[in-house]
Amino acid sequence: MLVRLKSVRLRNLHVVTSLIKKTTTPFLKWVGGKRWLVEQYSEMLPISYNRYIEPFLGSGAVFFHLKPERALLSDLNRELIECYQQMRADPQGLSALLAEHQGKHCKEYYYGVRANIPATPSKRAARFLYLNRTCWNGLYRVNLKGQFNVPIGTKTNVLLTTDDFQETSSLLEHADITHSDFEDTLNKAIEGDFVYIDPPYTVKHNYNGFLKYNESIFRWKDQERLHAAAVRAKQRGATVVISNAAHVSLYELYKNSKTILTINRSSVLAASSAKRGQVEEILVRL
Repeated sequence: MLVRLKSVRLRNLHVVTSLIKKTTTPFLKWVGGKRWLVEQYSEMLPISYNRYIEPFLGSGAVFFHLKPERALLSDLNRELIECYQQMRADPQGLSALLAEHQGKHCKEYYYGVRANIPATPSKRAARFLYLNRTCWNGLYRVNLKGQFNVPIGTKTNVLLTTDDFQETSSLLEHADITHSDFEDTLNKAIEGDFVYIDPPYTVKHNYNGFLKYNESIFRWKDQERLHAAAVRAKQRGATVVISNAAHVSLYELYKNSKTILTINRSSVLAASSAKRGQVEEILVRL
């Protein structure tokens, strides 16, 4: 079957909904984050649904754009999930701990924080967010021992002008936030739910330099398992939208979908400026 490319642009409706809801800026920077998606392709997202589900949470750009009344958010990254849980539980305390990091930030301090994991959930969450904001390009990467090993970046601001932790906490109060494998989360999707899926990319993606790392945490068999779980969710009545790399293997995997849209975005991840530029991804609606 031929892959169908279709882009339905509901611009007037997008303008109306944008006036009703102002997007909240995600508090995390995340490689592969979808801020650009909600800015350019929000018409691909449904207008109404009962519950929002996202099994690869990352920075949560789509969640913060939609501001759903009910949500199920999950990720296999335990530190990430704990950070979200602490943001929901104690935004003021998290802000105060970040202010301490801000006052001490320097190269020596960064590597000291990176090497030591605090004993309490609040301090672990503050460490996670501090490292996220001051490491190279917001990359999350661990070594074979599970230790965060990203070098220090060029950013020096730990507290940002876009921060509104109280608003972020309020939005997260409407969400179940769980440490979970994506299949367990997708198996909970039922009729009326909207599921947005943005897995790690496991094919060469315009020289992003992290193919080997991605393949170590999300293999092709996981892509196939994800496809099967997403199709089951669709069969139970959920609306399912998936982002992924624009690669022949993924066009083939999703060839029976309702819509496969090839989209372009800018990439700044590559260390060499010569390898940065426009990259292609696919947006699939089952």
